[in-house]
Amino acid sequence: MLDEVAHQGVAVLMISSELPEVLGMADRVLVLREGRIAAEFSKEEADEASIMRAATSQLVRGAARQ
Repeated sequence: MLDEVAHQGVAVLMISSELPEVLGMADRVLVLREGRIAAEFSKEEADEASIMRAATSQLVRGAARQ
C-alpha cells in the first residue's frame, strides 16, 4: 500500500528499525540518534553498514548533523 501511494507522488514518512525494509522502500534515509538527526543518505549511498555507523556514532560518510 505504501509503495502504491508513493508511486502516485504522495510523500510517505516511514519509521522502521528493519534495515532491509528501509533500504527497499526509501528514496532518502534519515538516521536518528539520541533524538536528533545524525545523518542523511540518498537511496544511492544508503547501505546497512553506513546506517549502522551513523546510528552508533561511527559515521564515515553521509551528511552528519549534530
